[in-house]
Amino acid sequence: MELIRGLHNLRDRHRGCVATIGNFDGVHLGHRKVLAQVKAKAAALGLPSVVIIFEPQPREFFGGDSVPPRLTRFDEKVRLLAAEGVDRVVCLSFNARLRQMSAEAFINELLLKGLAVEHFVVGDDFRFGCDRRGDYHMLCEAGERHGFTVEGTHTFTLQGERVSSTRVRTALMRNDFELAEQLLGWRYAVTGRVMHGQKLGRQLGVPTANVRMHRYPCPLRGVFAAWAHFDGQCLPAVCNVGLRPTVHGRLPVLEAHLLDYTGAELYGSLMRVEFLHFIRPEQAFDGLDALKTQIEADIEHVRAWFAQAGRD
Repeated sequence: MELIRGLHNLRDRHRGCVATIGNFDGVHLGHRKVLAQVKAKAAALGLPSVVIIFEPQPREFFGGDSVPPRLTRFDEKVRLLAAEGVDRVVCLSFNARLRQMSAEAFINELLLKGLAVEHFVVGDDFRFGCDRRGDYHMLCEAGERHGFTVEGTHTFTLQGERVSSTRVRTALMRNDFELAEQLLGWRYAVTGRVMHGQKLGRQLGVPTANVRMHRYPCPLRGVFAAWAHFDGQCLPAVCNVGLRPTVHGRLPVLEAHLLDYTGAELYGSLMRVEFLHFIRPEQAFDGLDALKTQIEADIEHVRAWFAQAGRD
């Protein structure tokens, strides 16, 4: 799969395609239904399939600190799109210039001049351009004038409700990992590099791998049982996601204590943490002794959970 960063990197060889556009946060089952539409049409026309995404996502550009938690960081999203068999991903920087671009200019610069789209798959509620003036009907009219066709996306439902990133986010915030996995089609995880921290866990006798979080909020908060994947290994882990109020933390961090790990230090390793079961909410303790006692209780809780039959 080819990743193209920005309109300025589009070349003549990128012209002619079947495309869709959106945030694709989580690349959930609803997104995969759209991708299947795009790939089927692309195969029928003998053209490459293209997904257009934004970084940051438009709501993040406008919303600042009030944006909803992101399900997938950029590189994880691209990996998931590649796994779906998409030929190209075009990532547009959502900045002041793009925010001010008129709907007509968006169609001319991206769909016509940049990609020469022959077929465009998009939801009928999609809005684009300055002040969100562009809509599905404008795209259809532009297609009639310029020779490309427009197709609406198919709604995908599960248990009678539409599958959406918002629904996945809500399930995760309720610690309903089973529903989240059903909606996503994959077990929810956070991936990042292991970085140096305060080494407080080591002082307490429970060393942790501190996984670098992306700059956007995580939908989870608390202590969890998880699988930690790293350097070709997979180990059960006790994970804390939060601000660490006992030690006056300011930024969210993911700390993973790997059960019975005796290997080398993991600094710089890429770790994927799959969340399985909620243990307790994050809380402040009266000193490090109380914190250590609770961490030891959490470890025993997680060991007991993994010991139950059928945990995988």
